Amino acid sequence: MAKLELCDVGLTYPVYGARSYLSGGALTLARAGGTIGRGHWGRLEVEALADISLAAEDGDRIGILGPNGAGKTTLLKVVAGILRPNRGRIARTGKTVAVINPSVGLDPELTGRENIRQIAMLYGLTSVEIAELHPDVEAFTELGDFLDLPVATYSAGMITRLAFGVVTGIHPEILVADENIGTGDASFLQKAHERMQAMMGRASILLLATHSTQTIERLCNRAILMNHGRLLYDGGVQDVIERYQKDTQGASL
Repeated sequence: MAKLELCDVGLTYPVYGARSYLSGGALTLARAGGTIGRGHWGRLEVEALADISLAAEDGDRIGILGPNGAGKTTLLKVVAGILRPNRGRIARTGKTVAVINPSVGLDPELTGRENIRQIAMLYGLTSVEIAELHPDVEAFTELGDFLDLPVATYSAGMITRLAFGVVTGIHPEILVADENIGTGDASFLQKAHERMQAMMGRASILLLATHSTQTIERLCNRAILMNHGRLLYDGGVQDVIERYQKDTQGASL
């Protein structure tokens, strides 16, 4: 049974060597990004996430809404273990896979097939599961003999195909995904979209960051609203969408 719990999670980045161009040293809140403040010794810090508490279990499909810089992708990276928070506690039960920047982890000196195995091993797949993953990725990516060549010889589009194909071929209990992820050339988009939809359907818990309220209405049974690294509201899909649209309209005035 998959479970996810975040309790008072916070992530702060120190800004080393930064100069303040703010008149009188005052710090003002921007519309996008985390909260800028001063920490120890007056050093500038960016609070990317602040006091995030969230719980999810089997069947939860949570859409994450918020403007650019709200902290959506940062939250996904913390849940996936890519970033380590400075404060709070995270508990995960179940294999967690992140579809945010899938090319992270590819070794350009290894062949495509070697990279498939390496990434699969990082996610804890067994030898049998890795053997099943290889033909699936080969068919999806359509890279053919290039899978036997070093990734350093690939074009950017080919790297995207390989990375996306590997990550989305894994069956997670907890899936964290950014819908705005690039998936290569136009001819590949529909195929990638269908594969991503299938992966979302298999996951026990889904956290999906998106600007599309239609996507959340279609895929999610719950939503959260974020801004400036803070979780502002957690509730039903329609309630959160209404709050998001109201805030978006207000910001544009």
